[in-house]
Amino acid sequence: MKQLIYRSQPFGFDEAMLAGILSQARRNNRRDDITGALICRHDLYLQLIEGPAPAIDALFARILGDDRHGDVQLLLSDEVTDRMFGAWAMLDDEAPSLFWSPADVAAGALEAASPADLRAAFARLRRRTLD
Repeated sequence: MKQLIYRSQPFGFDEAMLAGILSQARRNNRRDDITGALICRHDLYLQLIEGPAPAIDALFARILGDDRHGDVQLLLSDEVTDRMFGAWAMLDDEAPSLFWSPADVAAGALEAASPADLRAAFARLRRRTLD
């Protein structure tokens, strides 16, 4: 199984666009056996996706071509044995769990973050959701 984390710059971010992205992701991810979580705010999408490697690669290729995402940057791509978000086709969070401020993100904190730091942001979201 593959786990991938990427960041992108939202283009035209608003609640309606986010609802559309989440609805489409949940429908397609169930079909493709993909799970994950999206942390979002006006300046950032930070997403973890996990599932069969071919499905993850195909999804990331679609994200790269999606005009709702600008400046897409792959932060982590790794083989894993267990899903972090196995119960969620796509969990969403409007960033209260995120560790990095907008200034940190603009200064490159996500690109400099270790794999453990990136996963920690999603682990925190997962714990908060389970509580």
